[in-house]
Amino acid sequence: MANSLSQLIGTRNALVGIVGLGYVGLPLMKAFVESGFRVVGFDVDQTKIDVLNEGRSYIGHIESEWVSRCLEAEEIQFTGDMNRLSEVNAILICVPTPLNKHRDPDLQFVRSTAQQISANLVRGQLVVLESTTYPGTTRDVVLPILSQSGLKVGDDYYLAYSPEREDPGNLDFSTQRIPKVIGGSDTESLQLADELYSAVVEETVVVSSCEVAEACKILENTYRSVNIAMVNELKTLFDRLEIDIWEVIEAAKSKPFGFQAFYPGPGLGGHCIPIDPFYLSWLARENGFATRFIELAGEVNAGMPEYVVKRTEEALSQRGKALSDCEIGILGVAYKRDIEDPRESPAFRLFELLCEKGAGLSYNDPHVPQLPEMRHYDVPDLTSQELTEAYLASRDCVIIVTDHSAYDYRFIVQHAPLVVDTRNATGQLDEGLHKIVKA
Repeated sequence: MANSLSQLIGTRNALVGIVGLGYVGLPLMKAFVESGFRVVGFDVDQTKIDVLNEGRSYIGHIESEWVSRCLEAEEIQFTGDMNRLSEVNAILICVPTPLNKHRDPDLQFVRSTAQQISANLVRGQLVVLESTTYPGTTRDVVLPILSQSGLKVGDDYYLAYSPEREDPGNLDFSTQRIPKVIGGSDTESLQLADELYSAVVEETVVVSSCEVAEACKILENTYRSVNIAMVNELKTLFDRLEIDIWEVIEAAKSKPFGFQAFYPGPGLGGHCIPIDPFYLSWLARENGFATRFIELAGEVNAGMPEYVVKRTEEALSQRGKALSDCEIGILGVAYKRDIEDPRESPAFRLFELLCEKGAGLSYNDPHVPQLPEMRHYDVPDLTSQELTEAYLASRDCVIIVTDHSAYDYRFIVQHAPLVVDTRNATGQLDEGLHKIVKA
């Protein structure tokens, strides 16, 4: 049975199913199609399915023209019918893994997807979980659900874990160029998963178990979270000492060994770094261990929007203005520059805090025309305002939250009465410095 699937993979005749068509699933689909596979995309959001079946993409770096062309060539299909999971040879799970209100792992999407797969599982299929999660999820959560099918892993079907490593907006590292870590629940599963991904990516990294592969992704993002927290804390200290943290980092970068630059900001955003470390700290608590370092990093990073508001309030006060009487413009609500993804963006916490202070709010983001609903925030009903001289002049203050390359920062500083810069976007300017406050 494994040989049959191996042959289908080797000849590119394996039909690949991808469950979850977001910022991970859709680029992964493109990578498989470009490698010669036919792909069926599954999603429970019928609106997404309808948009894609019309040949339109809702992700900036996946072109609508590509979607339309592949549909016409019958290289891709999109469906919300989970019964069709029985038609594919490999099923890749790319569903969200958020936190609940207590910051504990919320695996409802993984569990429901596993249940749908189990109800449609057929002999010879390979199932791979790609969603970021804590070590043990594949074996302790997904495997028992799939076993309800009556089929035996390693004999009747195959199960592996391979963490997604997407970096939206990074043109240097497409899906194909990012090394793929793979752990299998058994030897046959590992070999088949390696064969599948080796047909698509430039390099695979085979590890000894699903648990190692799961821990790998958690380590990557916890490493970033902790280091970002350190520079965020240093930023607040150096501001008090009237030392520019950005200049300090540039100086430190001159050391050719033993230092890697991380940068401060208004808080963490995206689906990975603000969330993944808490999966690890939850797992530690479940095993009677306290991850104090990780928890502290989370507290520091989560507190940065409050620090930005405090700096904004102080700057306005020095100009004889109360925040409650001011009109504030937020520049950038995507979680990182030059993308349209607002997930977990610190901008939404800033909206909440500024609203609580009584400030009038508006925003501009060339990539996000309207504020979307968010899981954990009360989002104001706002649309992006045109970044004109009149708009900037009408704000008492603008806060640079996301440093999009489309912004003309000289123009912004020239026309806004006060600029609170959380990204050092104005760092190269030589005029209007009296209007700029770093936060």
